[in-house]
Amino acid sequence: MNEKLQIIFGLIGGLAMFLFGMNSMSAALQKAAGEKMKSILNFLTKNPVMGAVAGMIVTAVLQSSSATTVMAIGFVSAGLMSLPQAISVIFGANIGTTMTAQLLAFKLSNYIYPIIFAGFIINFVCKREKLKNIGMVIFSFGLLFEGIEIMGGVMKPLASSPFFVDLMGKVSGMPVLGVLLGMVMTLVVQSSSATIAVLQNFASQPAADGISSVIGLTGAIPILLGDNIGTTITALLACIGQSKNAKRTALAHSIFNISGSIVFLFLIPVLARFVTMISPSGNEIDVISRQIANAHTTFNIVCTLVWLPLLPVMVKIVTFIVRGKDVSESEGIKTRYIDEKLIHQPTAAMYMISLEISRLSDYTTAMINSLRSYITDKTTSAANEFADLVVIIKSLCTSITNYTTKLISEGGLTISQADQTAGLLFVTNHIERIADRSSEMEKIYRNNAAVGKSFSEEAVEGLKENVDLIGHIFYKSIEALKNGGPNTAEVINSAKEELRKEQRILNKAHILRVKDGRCSPASTSDYAAILYELERAADDCVSIAEEALETVSFAELQSIANGSEPVKEENNDDKSE
Repeated sequence: MNEKLQIIFGLIGGLAMFLFGMNSMSAALQKAAGEKMKSILNFLTKNPVMGAVAGMIVTAVLQSSSATTVMAIGFVSAGLMSLPQAISVIFGANIGTTMTAQLLAFKLSNYIYPIIFAGFIINFVCKREKLKNIGMVIFSFGLLFEGIEIMGGVMKPLASSPFFVDLMGKVSGMPVLGVLLGMVMTLVVQSSSATIAVLQNFASQPAADGISSVIGLTGAIPILLGDNIGTTITALLACIGQSKNAKRTALAHSIFNISGSIVFLFLIPVLARFVTMISPSGNEIDVISRQIANAHTTFNIVCTLVWLPLLPVMVKIVTFIVRGKDVSESEGIKTRYIDEKLIHQPTAAMYMISLEISRLSDYTTAMINSLRSYITDKTTSAANEFADLVVIIKSLCTSITNYTTKLISEGGLTISQADQTAGLLFVTNHIERIADRSSEMEKIYRNNAAVGKSFSEEAVEGLKENVDLIGHIFYKSIEALKNGGPNTAEVINSAKEELRKEQRILNKAHILRVKDGRCSPASTSDYAAILYELERAADDCVSIAEEALETVSFAELQSIANGSEPVKEENNDDKSE
C-alpha cells in the first residue's frame, strides 16, 4: 500500500479508536457514577469557588466537559442553579478536562493490551450493571490509548517529511498560524481532547538530532491555544436552538477560552519557561507530552483564577450579548400568588395555593395543545414551545409542593384544613404527572421520527383525537375543582370510557395497517406506549376530579378567605328540609 495512504488510514483509524474509547468511557462513567456526580454538582455550587471545584471534579471523573456542561444547563433550566453558578461550573470543567491530556502523558504502551483484556473480562463476566459499566470504562480506557499508539506509529514518517518540517518551522515563527491550525483541527475532529492527543503524539517525534522535539514546546503552545478556541466553537454550535441561558453558558465558555488564548499568545515564552520549570527534566522528546499537558492545565487554571473574581462581569457580558429573558427567568415560571408571609394564616394561604393551581392548570392546558400541535406538524417551534411549557409546569409544581408541604409541617391546621391542604398537594402532584406523561409521549414521538420510523396519517389523526380527549377530560377536572357540580364524576368517567374505547379501536386499526404494509411493524411498540401514556394521563385527570368531589373546592376556599360561609351544592337538599 502507498505510504501516504498508510499514514492517512492509520491517522483516521487511530483517531476513530481514540474517539470511540473516549465516548464509551465517558458514557460508562456516567452510568456508573452519573447520579452521584449530579448530586455533587448540585451540592457544591453554593458559591462560585465551590462551583468551579464541582465542575473540575465532575469533569475529571466523567472525562467529559460536555457531560458537565449538559448537567449545569439542565440545573439552570430546572431553576436549581443560577446562571452565575452554571458559569462557575464551566470554568471548573475547563480545568477538569485537562486530566485527559495528563493521563495521555503517561507511557502506558506496555500495559495497553492487559488493560483492554481486563476491561473486557469484567464487562463480559460480571452480571451486575455497575460492575459491567466499570469493565467498560477500563476496556474503553485501553482502546483510547491503543488509538493514540496507532496514531503515534504512523506519525513517525511525518516527522522527517520536508513539508511538515517546513510547516512546523512556520508555526514556531508565526504563532497565529499555530492557533489557526489547532482551531481547524478541533473543528474537524469535534474534540479538543483528540486534537491535543494528536499534538502530544506528534510533538513526541524526534527532530533530526534525535533528541529535540520536531515541533518543540513553543511551537506546540499556539496549536494548544487554537485547540481551546476550536472547542468553544463546537459548544456554540451545540447550543443553537437551546434556551437563552444555554447560549449564555456556551458564550461564557467561548469568552473564557478566546480571551485567555489571546492573552497567552503574547506570553508564549513566559508560559514555556514556567512549564519547563514544573515539568520533569530529560530529553525533550521524552518530556514534551507531559509539558504540553502541563501547559494545558496551567492555561485553564490561570484563566479560571482570573475570571472567577470577575464572574459578575462575565454574567453581564453574556447577558448583554444574549438579551431578553429566558423561560426560567420569565414571570411565567415564578409563583404569582403564594406568599411566605401567609404561611401562618392557613385560610389565606390555602386560597392562594388554589389560585396558583388555577394558573398552573392554564399552562397545562397550553401544554396539551402544544403537544397536539407537535404531533400534527413536528416543527422545531412546536417542540420548543412544548419544552418551555413543561419547564414552567415542573417549576411551578415544585414551588407549590414545597409551599404546601411547609404549610402542613408548620402545624396549626384544623382537621378539615389539613384534609383540604393534602388535597391541594394531591392535585398538584397529578398535574405534574400529566406533564411527565406528556413529556414521555413527546419523547417517544420525537425519537420515533429521528430514526426514520413514521406513523401513518390515520395513526397520527387517532393520536390527535386522543390528545384532544385528554384536554377535554382535564378541562372538566379543573372545572370540578373550581366550581364543583354533582354530575362531574359521570361526565369525566364517561369521557374516560370513550378514550378507552377509542384506544381499543386505534390499536386494532394499527395492527391492520401493519398487516397491510401501511405502518411499519417497528413503530407498533412506540404507538402502544403513547396510547398507554394517554390512558395514564386520563387516570390522573379522573383522580383530580375525584379529589375535587371529596375534599377540595376552590369556590369554598374563596368563600372562607372572603369571610363568608360557603354554600355546598350537595347540601342544599338537606337545608331545604
